[in-house]
Amino acid sequence: MKKSLSGAAPRASRHAIAMAALLAAVPALAQEFASTEPDALRRLGIVVVNGSAPTSLPTTIPTTIEGLNAAEIAKTINATDAEDALKYLPSLLVRKRYIGDYNHAVLSTRASGTGNSARSLVYADGIPLSNLLGNGATFTPRWALVTPEEIERVDVLYGPFSPAYAGNSVGAVVDYQTRMPKAFEAHAKLSVFSQPFSLYNSKKTYGGSQASASLGDRYGNFTWWLNLNHLDSDGQPLTFITKPVSSSAAGSADTVVSGNVLGADKSNVPWQMLGAGTQYHSKQDHAKLKLALDLTPQLRLSYLASLWQNRSEGQSESWLRDASGKTVYGPGAIAIGGKKYTLAATDFNQNRDRLEHLMQGLTLKSNTRGAFDFELAASQYDYRQDDSRAPNAPKSLAKPAADDGGPGRLSDLAGTGWRTLAAKGVWRPAGSAHVIEGGLQQESYRWQQRQTDLNGNWLSDSAEAAGNKLFLAFVGKTQLRSAWAQDAWQVDGKLKAVLGLRAEEWHAFEGAKTTADLKTLGYQDRVERYLSPKAALGYELSSDWSLKLATGRAVRMPTVGELFQGGSNSSGNYTPNDPVTNPNLKPEQGWTSEASAIWSQGDQQLRSTLFHEDTRDALYSQQTEWAPGKFVSSTQNIGRIRTIGLELAYQSSDVLLKGLDLQGSLTYADSKILANDGFVSTPGDTIGKQQPRVPKWRASAMLSYALSPSLSASYGLRYSGNQWGTLNNSDPNGFAYQGFSKFFSTDLRVVWKAAKQWTVAAGIDNLNNYQFWNFHPYPQRSFNAELRFDL
Repeated sequence: MKKSLSGAAPRASRHAIAMAALLAAVPALAQEFASTEPDALRRLGIVVVNGSAPTSLPTTIPTTIEGLNAAEIAKTINATDAEDALKYLPSLLVRKRYIGDYNHAVLSTRASGTGNSARSLVYADGIPLSNLLGNGATFTPRWALVTPEEIERVDVLYGPFSPAYAGNSVGAVVDYQTRMPKAFEAHAKLSVFSQPFSLYNSKKTYGGSQASASLGDRYGNFTWWLNLNHLDSDGQPLTFITKPVSSSAAGSADTVVSGNVLGADKSNVPWQMLGAGTQYHSKQDHAKLKLALDLTPQLRLSYLASLWQNRSEGQSESWLRDASGKTVYGPGAIAIGGKKYTLAATDFNQNRDRLEHLMQGLTLKSNTRGAFDFELAASQYDYRQDDSRAPNAPKSLAKPAADDGGPGRLSDLAGTGWRTLAAKGVWRPAGSAHVIEGGLQQESYRWQQRQTDLNGNWLSDSAEAAGNKLFLAFVGKTQLRSAWAQDAWQVDGKLKAVLGLRAEEWHAFEGAKTTADLKTLGYQDRVERYLSPKAALGYELSSDWSLKLATGRAVRMPTVGELFQGGSNSSGNYTPNDPVTNPNLKPEQGWTSEASAIWSQGDQQLRSTLFHEDTRDALYSQQTEWAPGKFVSSTQNIGRIRTIGLELAYQSSDVLLKGLDLQGSLTYADSKILANDGFVSTPGDTIGKQQPRVPKWRASAMLSYALSPSLSASYGLRYSGNQWGTLNNSDPNGFAYQGFSKFFSTDLRVVWKAAKQWTVAAGIDNLNNYQFWNFHPYPQRSFNAELRFDL
């Protein structure tokens, strides 16, 4: 059992001493810059909430928080999924590949790419939606448990500056607040969408529909809300079947085919592209019930239950045709331009996913605004069903996969999930300029996966059916217990200081894997402890100008998936010495700081923010030599990554033109790998390279104009510069499958309030039809229309 007291590390001590010295100077500054202006709090970081549901983010901290309310979202964004609400906020990108993307829509932030899902936190009504069971594309937040129509507002805290959140907040904390009625409400929305898609030899229109209905009311002290949502979506192809250009001559018995596309991979190496895969047809149903009981005028008990079901079919498409025009899927040898290629039985594959997840939450909260308030919260997220099926090989050579059954593999995650407990208190001493907060938390994560080879019918057989055999099984748990405290001191009307500390105890336990040869390997339990100090200052220079300074340490713990998965060969058998699974991964540890200057006058505001992040032991998949001449790729710690950047954000209303709202942002981030013992191809090849999936430049803008009281139009623009997908930056061709390209995309939306209860909206996403990539191709020009009823 490994233990460490990282809070006593020399780097942490140096930073803690520096912060203590900074805060010690606060009283002297306060005497020099005294002021009693009543609106100083807002300028020092208090968020002005424009809605009935206030953010739950720690708005007493003078640091960067950006957000939108329901009216702004409905007016400017073609929102089909909850993550769309983040589309134009500064420095953010969600890797949403198609409408209803349930397993790859990862959030990217200032210094974290779309491969680092565990470096941000997403909440809805105080309940975590982030999937911290793993880190990567398949551990996306559970966006689908919030429908766009129920969002009252969404806010984003940039950086790990609140001790109330774990080190996963290093990128950002997203907080959705959803509707609770004050009187009877009824809402219904029907939308349709369509995407004419053309890429290589795939040419087809993909689309779907979405229907949502909500009811809610308040009876005395009791409030209820019910939301139902159904989505039927066809996504464009996401992967492609490729073969390296062959140098072998074709044989006379090889099938001559046409329809291939000669292209280049991300490293500009030529390859043959033979078809498309992973085209999902998804049907998703979501039901959410929220109940609230006011035990007293200041004490509320709330319960939430959200059930989400997903049924997805992933298909593939062959572009190959033989001499008679018939589609060729293989397996077997084919001839292209006189060269020999071999199609594997699973090149043109398919899959079936069946998911049912249940989220529940219970909260008791006081809101006296007096000397003391508290909050008790518990939540649970259960994988009630989570099956993914794929065939091993087709029975028919003329089909992309075994639609008529046959052997395959089942991956079952039932029993996986997480639970959270939290207690929080706020103390406002009478006659004092201090607001003191603190709390206790526990987060528990359980991973339970069993992969079974199905020898009968891959479409329907259970894992227990006769003749089936275990391929691999993984189990493991992590737990994070924490205590935190924060003192927000309003020194005077101009100066505010905040000091916080988070103490954490992390457990990794019951980790084990069982391989196909029925060998079970257990991993040693671990317990580690860390301290994470935080500090912030806000100062009002004048009625128009204010300054903010914040710094904080973040410790991002390894996830169950990073610790215990892997370590078997292609047959599922045990690998001696197991170099892939790494139960001894170190947590990511780093310091993040930002300094902001904000100018605000009337209905316009300009913010400039310098940010810096220095991360040690960052977690990435890379290669290393684990024995002489033997190399392996696995999740490892990277010694040091440093990011330095500048973010500009502007917003105004009725300034340039009456009825015109404008918001925009520009971000520069230089993120480099400074130390790393691992490598991609040769030792040292990652040093000095840019961090993957973090572009140096990105920008966004949204213009919204009220043509009349009942008609508005908005136009959005987004830009991202070149980026890399590999640690050694060996993939210069971003405009290719598995590449990461720059992009410039524009969106249009028109909203018409046709009558008191009826609203019609239409929009076009990617209006300029820019074809860009984030490993997978992003959607091309997409049309949508919606009809909404509100009573």
